[in-house]
Amino acid sequence: MYILWKPVSTLAALILAVGLVVPAMAQEEGTPMDVVDAAIEDIKAGLAENRELYLEDEAALIKWVDELLAPRFDRNYAGRLVLARHWRDASNEQKRRFIQGFYSAMLQRYATGILEFQEDRLKVLPERGKLSDNKAQVYTEVTLDDGSAVAVEYRMVKRGDAGWQVFDVSIDGISYIRNFRAEIDSEIKKTSLDAVIERLEAEAGSTQEDDEAA
Repeated sequence: MYILWKPVSTLAALILAVGLVVPAMAQEEGTPMDVVDAAIEDIKAGLAENRELYLEDEAALIKWVDELLAPRFDRNYAGRLVLARHWRDASNEQKRRFIQGFYSAMLQRYATGILEFQEDRLKVLPERGKLSDNKAQVYTEVTLDDGSAVAVEYRMVKRGDAGWQVFDVSIDGISYIRNFRAEIDSEIKKTSLDAVIERLEAEAGSTQEDDEAA
């Protein structure tokens, strides 16, 4: 778990996993808040049916989360934001491998968090401001074990026929994009972009097969 999220590390994996899956199942539902509500129902149904399987079989869990997430997570945009200034100097092959490695490693890290999902701990807050045609922020609160509430914000972008896609999740004002960017930048400075890509691929058990990320 990255250091910036240590104060809520017990729920960070849950929040990010649920936050990334939130837009996955309901791109036809209308507003981003409709998407949240519909996706929560889908997560509940999936866990009700297969929780025991997912507890025992991590590969099955990751496959399920990937099926939910892959079509609706803007991994290209997220990857570019994470690489930041290093993006412009990277080759097309490095960009492709980084995006896939980053996505796969993130699945490995956070998929298990969704097993802790409890609907009564997640409160979707009213919309704030005017809804943009292609960008949205959905505000929620997650209740911790001690009764305190953590503010969680999901940032989405609308990609034509693909519908609403998530690209960032903030926990108490700290975004996972900024968090990953700081760590990746530091790691690249100490080693190299190729070394970071190889580490991500190793962490994810990547097969480095071509996909649609590029």
